[in-house]
Amino acid sequence: MKVIISGDHAGMTLRNEVKSVLEELGYEYEDVGADCTASVDYPDYGIGPAERVANGEFDRGILVCGTGIGISISANKVKGIRCALVHDVFSAKATREHNDSNMLAMGERVIGPGLAREIVKTWLTTEFEGGRHLNRVNKITAYEEQCEA
Repeated sequence: MKVIISGDHAGMTLRNEVKSVLEELGYEYEDVGADCTASVDYPDYGIGPAERVANGEFDRGILVCGTGIGISISANKVKGIRCALVHDVFSAKATREHNDSNMLAMGERVIGPGLAREIVKTWLTTEFEGGRHLNRVNKITAYEEQCEA
C-alpha cells in the first residue's frame, strides 16, 4: 500500500508519529506536508494530496492539522475522496468498514500521539465490508458524477 501524508504547521509532531507507524507496518509513503512551524494555509496541504489519492497515485492519504477539520474539508472537495475526520479508534474502524474512506484526517491539538498511532494502525488495517455499505458509497459517487455533468 502506498500512502501520502501531509499536514500544515500545526500537524508536524503528529505527522512524525504517523510516519513511524507506516515504517513499522512496512508501507511505502511520501510526506508532502509543511516543514516549518510558521503559519501556513491548510488547503495547500490537503487538496494536493487528495488529488494524488483520487488519481490513483496513492492508495490512501493521511492528513494532520490543528483540529483536522479544515484539512478534511479541503480534501473532501476533491472528486472521489472520502476523507474521514477521526479522533477515536472506533470511528477509524467504522469509516473503513462502512464508508470505504480513502483519506484520514486528525487534529494534533485534539489527540495525543499514542491514540493517533492506534487510529492510524486501525484505519490502515481495516477492510471495507462492502455489502449494504457499497450501495451507500455508490450513491455518493453517483452524486459526484451528476454534479460534474
